[in-house]
Amino acid sequence: MLVLMLVAATTLQPCLFASARQLCRTHMVRTGKVFHVRQQIQGDQLYFSSMTSHLIKHPCKKNIALYLGRRLFFTRDNFRSSLLPLSIPTSMKAGLPEVTSAHIAGSVLLLVVSRKVYIYNYEANYWNTSIGIEHPVSHVSGDNCCYSGHPFCVDISNSVFAYLHGDQISQTNIYFSNNGGFRYQKFAYEKQAELVGSLGGIFYFHSLSQVGLLLIDQGKARFSYSEHPLNFSFGLPFDYNGTLNILITPGQKGILIFWFERSLLLSRNSGQLVYPVQVKEGPHTLLSSISEANVTIYSVAANEYELAVLTRENNLYYGSLGILSTSLIKFTGQNIWSQEAALMFTDVGRVEILVPLSDPVFPAFDFEKCPVNIQAILMDPQLQVDVCKVELLQGEFDNKMYTIDMNSELELTALMIPRPGMSLVPLAMVSNPHSLGLQAVIYEDGYTYDGNTRHRLLRPQVLENPERTWPWPSPQAEHFPEAAAPLGQSRPQLHLQTALISVGCDQEKKIVIQNEISACYNGILDPVGLQDNYSYVIERDAYDPNFQGQKASEDLVVHYHYEKLGCPHLVYYNTPWKPVVELWREGKFQEVIQAEFVLLEVNGLFTYTYSLTANTALCRSQPQNWTTIMSDAGDKGLFSWNRENYVSCHDPDNNAPLMWPDVPYQILGGPTANKVIFEQRNGIYIFYISIVDPYYSYCHLETTFSVYVYGAFPLSVIPTAVIIIPLVVMLLSVWLVYAIPKLLHTEKGLRFKSFWAHLCRRCRKACFRGGN
Repeated sequence: MLVLMLVAATTLQPCLFASARQLCRTHMVRTGKVFHVRQQIQGDQLYFSSMTSHLIKHPCKKNIALYLGRRLFFTRDNFRSSLLPLSIPTSMKAGLPEVTSAHIAGSVLLLVVSRKVYIYNYEANYWNTSIGIEHPVSHVSGDNCCYSGHPFCVDISNSVFAYLHGDQISQTNIYFSNNGGFRYQKFAYEKQAELVGSLGGIFYFHSLSQVGLLLIDQGKARFSYSEHPLNFSFGLPFDYNGTLNILITPGQKGILIFWFERSLLLSRNSGQLVYPVQVKEGPHTLLSSISEANVTIYSVAANEYELAVLTRENNLYYGSLGILSTSLIKFTGQNIWSQEAALMFTDVGRVEILVPLSDPVFPAFDFEKCPVNIQAILMDPQLQVDVCKVELLQGEFDNKMYTIDMNSELELTALMIPRPGMSLVPLAMVSNPHSLGLQAVIYEDGYTYDGNTRHRLLRPQVLENPERTWPWPSPQAEHFPEAAAPLGQSRPQLHLQTALISVGCDQEKKIVIQNEISACYNGILDPVGLQDNYSYVIERDAYDPNFQGQKASEDLVVHYHYEKLGCPHLVYYNTPWKPVVELWREGKFQEVIQAEFVLLEVNGLFTYTYSLTANTALCRSQPQNWTTIMSDAGDKGLFSWNRENYVSCHDPDNNAPLMWPDVPYQILGGPTANKVIFEQRNGIYIFYISIVDPYYSYCHLETTFSVYVYGAFPLSVIPTAVIIIPLVVMLLSVWLVYAIPKLLHTEKGLRFKSFWAHLCRRCRKACFRGGN
């Protein structure tokens, strides 16, 4: 999940109607035509289905762009050289080479040609057909994340939808690709069959962790969302006149631009609220929408911070994409429109009008460029543009990506210096308040050399929202915007300060088992010997290779990996034990983990149990154990007990009956005092540990460690009865040898001795008579 934080001006106020000067000077780009080497167009030449020209720029690789008009041109140097029209190889058998939609996904160009998706890998220069699409499609949609190296950013760039625009939404087929458009699978949208209207588009809004479906019905449109909590309602409806082109601005800010010949709409919150863009045509003239200006929109361009519109009436409109409102200022002064013209931003505050020009001799087209310096035009005093109220707005987090995990926080700072005599109203926000909370403190931080006050926005402290009730992260781009005050349009370079925050697993986190007393420290084991290919034997009566508690058929030889496990922790066998689990981040200790976790001996040793049962652990329902987890794991592997499948037996919503209250309770940590009890066996145990509490971290925190159990006497191989009976007889004999002589000297002893002597005489007489 990603969140966007923005720090910038609350509004960017446009000002006067600008017609006081020439907007730009045209020049032609013509290269590679010195020598008469004729290049040939191979394949079927592509063309765009729309009556207007579009231009798509790669938001990360600024020199890569695609021009769509009567012909298609793909450039890797920002149209600084003459180009052949783009064509698709005849081997692709595309049929009619009409392009209805295009998208640049990473290093590939996706084109919808004759209701099929084709891939052009411009780095390797080869074409291919997408796999998995079984029905006609007309459009593709996706986004690009420019924070290279972040795995979540790669997932954003690889996510692509393919769909048929205008199809009945209840029965349409939507396809999704997570590998940049190479392979698709059907996308299952919950309750799609219940939705009414036609499909106007489907988009992945990373700033909300939502998939948005645009529904069109009876001249109105609104968005439906896929995930909690927005899936319980729709976005507000808006007028849908004609077939609106939808432009997603770069940066995962959730800004959408909807435009047609007579309509220009804007949304800053991923379609939840869509409204017309206002137009200023003079110092005192403010139009509520561009339709009131009686102009025909021909081309629209936008970057992270700005919007530009070219009309058939030779007008250029410009506006900044502020936080609270956006309105356009009108520039005129020369003929800038043509049938092939298209707009694009080359930098902040710099717009370029591009027109392809055919060559009667060479098949390669040249390009006429008309660069417009917005900053220079706005500085003209005759235009009476509002003065910028901020001298400096600088956030140390601007255009950076961060990760925030559960129970974590970020501390970010921004510096603001207002113009003398100007007051500022700081504004900080997140794009998805359902995921994150925010605290901000502003204070005066000294003065500049000219006596201006420095303001420090301390710690827009991003905290996980306590109202968040679901523990699973979903891919989301959460932005944090901060705004200072109305800036005015006189400084396009002074823009929102934004940070992209990934709400999910912090890859820098890991768990470490505390090992203050090791077997090597006490001299029980030799660390040198452990590193020298050390191995040990587990008796067949002590382990089960299938982890079911059954005795094995043969002994097991285990090779000890000292590099991974280190020296084992020392544990006395007759003392209940629980490992102390520490959380570390970037090599620094954070805390001792109190969350619930589980253990499993990796070699199948079962000569240990737990101090608590399900009953003594006060379980409300039958607790999970390794046996049930492994039976349900299937192909996921043995060590599959984690935060995603853990269900607490103390959860009041867990309805599993407590049928076996006397089974061992195998979860450690958390609300119980459960511990491990080792049987009478000395030796090494290698444990796998996994944090299973779903509300501690989005990460799968797991590791392996070793312990050495000592102090247990060896078990006897002789039955106990065989040892005890001879011992009792021997002790009785010793006692008789001591007691009988002493007893014979007493009165009772003399009578006892006389009785036996008399008995012996009578026996001899009887034996003598019988012999005669």
